[in-house]
Amino acid sequence: MGSQSNGATGEASPGGPAQDRNNLFALVIYVPGLLGLFLDDLRRELVPPYKPCAHVSVLPPRPVSVDWRVASEQLRELTELWPPFTIELSRIEIFPATDVIYLELGQGAAEMLQMHAAMANRRLAYEEPFPYHPHVTLAQEIPHSEVDALCGLAQRRWREYTGPRVFHASRAVFVQSTRNNCWIDLAEYSLGAAVAR
Repeated sequence: MGSQSNGATGEASPGGPAQDRNNLFALVIYVPGLLGLFLDDLRRELVPPYKPCAHVSVLPPRPVSVDWRVASEQLRELTELWPPFTIELSRIEIFPATDVIYLELGQGAAEMLQMHAAMANRRLAYEEPFPYHPHVTLAQEIPHSEVDALCGLAQRRWREYTGPRVFHASRAVFVQSTRNNCWIDLAEYSLGAAVAR
């Protein structure tokens, strides 16, 4: 997913005029609280121009061939049946094919893989360029010559961080890209909402 997000959820009137949006959508789980703030600060330190909102993508960016509200209903049906779960962030790694620096998931990775498989179909089916690997992106689109140094810095900051490394995944958000590489929140879903009724 792109580097920027406004993090402002609003299903009724999502931000940004429709003509400024791209036909590119994703389903994400935002990292909340102190952990999310730390990751946003770390990403800004690694790649200063970015305006991040730390997240794990359930569905990486993809075009949608129907109105977003139709796709959203598919997601609502599935997420409301999906029980909330815990996500643990473990170690910092690099995707060698893309030089993306990321945080690996420990606990919760299996649930993310299952969730992705259940939701990447029908109106949201898409041939993704890479096998799905749940993670939190810390730096991307950086010169290859800077990757090792930035990864070392990220690893040092992660070792120094004393706050929580786990969070409760209870909400997912359907987002859309804009032409200036920001992401706007279209709809938010509560995991397990249908079960709780």
